[in-house]
Amino acid sequence: MPDLRYLDPRTGRTWPLDPPRWCGDGQGGEPAPLLLTSMHGMTPEEVESGERSLWRYRAALPPLAGEPISMGEGCTPLLERRIAGGTALLKCEWFMPTGSFKDRGASVMLSLLRAQGITEVLEDSSGNGGAAIAAYAAAGRMRAKILVPESTSPAKTVQSRASGASIELVPGSRQDCADAALRGAEAIFYASHNWHPFFLQGTKTLAYELWEDLGFKAPDNVIVPCGAGSNVLGCGIGFGELLRRRQIARLPRIFAAQPEHCAPIARAFLGAPSAAPRPTLAEGTAIAQPIRLPECLAVLRESSGGAVMLSEEEIGAATLELARSGIYVEPTCAQAAAAFGHLLRAGRIKSGETTVVVLTGTGLKSTPRIAELLGVAL
Repeated sequence: MPDLRYLDPRTGRTWPLDPPRWCGDGQGGEPAPLLLTSMHGMTPEEVESGERSLWRYRAALPPLAGEPISMGEGCTPLLERRIAGGTALLKCEWFMPTGSFKDRGASVMLSLLRAQGITEVLEDSSGNGGAAIAAYAAAGRMRAKILVPESTSPAKTVQSRASGASIELVPGSRQDCADAALRGAEAIFYASHNWHPFFLQGTKTLAYELWEDLGFKAPDNVIVPCGAGSNVLGCGIGFGELLRRRQIARLPRIFAAQPEHCAPIARAFLGAPSAAPRPTLAEGTAIAQPIRLPECLAVLRESSGGAVMLSEEEIGAATLELARSGIYVEPTCAQAAAAFGHLLRAGRIKSGETTVVVLTGTGLKSTPRIAELLGVAL
């Protein structure tokens, strides 16, 4: 394997993987988000078929000394369904230990950090990211501290608390919480699902798994709900490695689905005017200032994909349509199904193409939201 290093994609500067770091030295002393330098991908013969977790793709991951922190994440179902006037393959990423796709990133990131000697981690998230980091830290006998906005519903932190994580409430907005985490990173290693490049090494296994699911072929299209963009970037990295290894003929087109109420990546891609964020059903993707926006846009463009902005009505309707076919997911990820209908009607994708709709989180985490859609009192 080539000498693997941390990479600042905006300057080209690199650093060795040891000592651990979560960011680069950006302009004016501001932290800069990192990736890793290119990896060589893998062939079907290198898949560890006896391993029923994402670690079956270990040959495509950064070298790990020792055993990973794993609870069987990955290997999620791929179901064919008729939705939104067409046929799609639904990738059911909520079939994970903590109920969301973020277990992919948490498993890989914390495994690699533990091997580097990190024993305590800091994260800022009131939702799926915090739950995943808390659970995998517990499984790896690491300590975790999760910062959440003071206004967060106590119900949203129960999962992290149950895993033994320390929860700190931060006054102010979600951005105030992120700022507090940056300050806290001086004392505790910042294992952020938004910042750390090892997390993206976990989300890239989605690309490898789809490649294997489809008989070691790439789909034509992949539609993902997008907040900070870890699945967009993960698919871009993973399919890019497979293309360079000549295991696929071309990149699948990657499409990002965002709510109109908070769509900075989609607005930038589409050239739409910027807009102040508003509350949305798709709260898991309501990231007003994604730190990797240029990199996400590059993936969408290089794959000849695109972006879709969705109304609250469309997101709600897609949530209930899926539920009435047996697929009970968060409104956050149901917007990917709504985007599938949009793209079909616009002629951007064709009914005969192989299109994967990535569903990232269980509806059990959004009971109050779904109750509102149904007009049911809790």
